[in-house]
Amino acid sequence: MDPLRAGDPGLFTPNSVTWQMHGDPMMWVAGVRALYLQALHPRAVRGVMQNSDFRQDAWGRLLRTANFVGTTTYGTTEAAERAGARVRKIHSMLSATDPDTGETYGVDEPELLLWVHCAEIDSYLQVARRSGFRLTDELADRYIAEHRVSARLVGLDPDAVPANQAEMAAYFEKVRPELAAGPEARAVDDFLLRPPTHPLLVPAREVLWRRVAHLAYAALPPYAHALYGRPAPRPATVTRQLRVTGTLLRCVPARLRWQLPPKHILRAMSRLGPGSRPAPYKVGR
Repeated sequence: MDPLRAGDPGLFTPNSVTWQMHGDPMMWVAGVRALYLQALHPRAVRGVMQNSDFRQDAWGRLLRTANFVGTTTYGTTEAAERAGARVRKIHSMLSATDPDTGETYGVDEPELLLWVHCAEIDSYLQVARRSGFRLTDELADRYIAEHRVSARLVGLDPDAVPANQAEMAAYFEKVRPELAAGPEARAVDDFLLRPPTHPLLVPAREVLWRRVAHLAYAALPPYAHALYGRPAPRPATVTRQLRVTGTLLRCVPARLRWQLPPKHILRAMSRLGPGSRPAPYKVGR
């Protein structure tokens, strides 16, 4: 019996680019880049800051996001749909207020969901490719198209979501005039550089975390650096730094990395068999 037919492969399946790429350790750097980018949309980041204790529970938020991505990528179809329904329900009950105009709006407005989605998927793709995860343009387009599925899960119309690199680039070009580094974005930037931690862990934060944060910030597009007002190394230098970091992290055995909670990949391999193990060399097969 085909080991991949021993259980429900989920929404993406081991044949997807997503399945192989999301097992890469550079996704953590990509996730931080996504936070930096998402914070540049004033209406979107306001919805986060006004509805959560971001500064006190930022680690929890990061882990919940990672859990959602892991569940939708490697979980069963039922688990992914359930996770999506939970997110949609939460978003439907939340709103934010523009302090300048007094306007109140729902955080589940399609334009806001679309921004969060595109900033996330673009960050995953850009960091992975620049750090040495080999994807042809055709496979990069396929990755973006696959995530019309995750867009649907959070409440978007899949047909209104970019399906390839050209459409993604056109979307960012269109939305750029709406972006700004307002007070909320500054708060996110400050947190990512100096997240609260136990006093005994401050040295580790300075040595390890700040390196991750600086690299994620450097990997942003130039217009984002201009909005934040903090310089970054030249793109070629950043790409070299991403490659070095990717090479080092990929030297850590995958089985060891995947032992970290919530262990979605190990559970998927247990459900589907060893042939479902994510690996870069399987992309495009």
